[in-house]
Amino acid sequence: MPRAQSFEIVAYRSAIPGDGYFGMAVHKSCYPPSTCQPRLACDTRHVIQTASMANKKRKLSPKTVMKLPDLEQSKSAVLNSLTSRSSQRSYDHAIREFIDWYCSEPRLAFNKTVVTRYRINLEQAQYASSTINLRLAAIRRLAYEAADCGLLSPDLAAGIRRVKGVKKRGMRIGNWLTVDQGKRLLAACGGEDLRGKRDYAMIAVLLGCGLRRAEVAGLNVDDIQQREDHWVIADLVGKGGHVRTVPVPTWVKVAVDRWLTAAVISTGPIFRAINKAERIGTSGFSPKVIWGVVKAGSAKCGLDRVAPHDLRRTCARLCHDAGGELEQIQFLLGHVSVQTTERYLGCKQRLRNAVNDRIGLEPANS
Repeated sequence: MPRAQSFEIVAYRSAIPGDGYFGMAVHKSCYPPSTCQPRLACDTRHVIQTASMANKKRKLSPKTVMKLPDLEQSKSAVLNSLTSRSSQRSYDHAIREFIDWYCSEPRLAFNKTVVTRYRINLEQAQYASSTINLRLAAIRRLAYEAADCGLLSPDLAAGIRRVKGVKKRGMRIGNWLTVDQGKRLLAACGGEDLRGKRDYAMIAVLLGCGLRRAEVAGLNVDDIQQREDHWVIADLVGKGGHVRTVPVPTWVKVAVDRWLTAAVISTGPIFRAINKAERIGTSGFSPKVIWGVVKAGSAKCGLDRVAPHDLRRTCARLCHDAGGELEQIQFLLGHVSVQTTERYLGCKQRLRNAVNDRIGLEPANS
């Protein structure tokens, strides 16, 4: 029987591990005429089936359970998308706390139900509403980045973003110092040595200018300039990247100059670390150092639980008591919303000379 030439279509896979590439090759062979066509049709169907299987393998089903490497990758994506160091620290802590809770139960799906359970767990632990809402915001961002990286189903991520936060019921009372308490704090932090002059100038800036402790730690000598015959901290970049100019009272400028003269500082950071040998560093320090200075000074003068942000509130209230306009105080503090400034003033509730102090029911000798 005469032999006929035919061409055989053969499917093959790449030899590289992990490479899902499929291809086809044409091989020349000789078959009897009666067997050429059936063999070619059979091989063609085999190639089509193999190619369809390859396409199905390429379309991976979306994940519902995220393992630790996936969570760490998503956390890195979240932190890299944030510009503020404070936000990075807050989100990093919130996500780490959630990952510890999430990994404590094996094979736990990452969905709306799980995030709701986590919110209930935080509520049962008596966390403040602001803390719970911050952690939920970090988890929503984590789910968004995981879906964006292909590590989580977009439908699950959308469900997680619909988890509602906790409503704020009432408002926590802030801590304000009186004029006498402020003077006592300044006197307790003051001294004739280098450390005393630095701490006094630092407290003066907090009380007199109402800066945040991170803003005080980042002050440079060149930031203090004159505008309209008045000393100011020019173009201060505050929270959220907002730029403002802060007036500097004369007594605060005198305290800062006294420290700069004693420390022989003409450029660079204003407030610097001092070691035990009274040697001054060349760079600035962390805002945590300011927290320690305020805590030590308040303990010396008998004030309990005074934080650096309480001095910012005190500056706002003293400005208001001295007749300062609400709009000007808002400019001073750098608030976007005037409602935030009102909370700093404590206008909602008056605790000194409260309305229920003298209502006629108190004893005669009180």
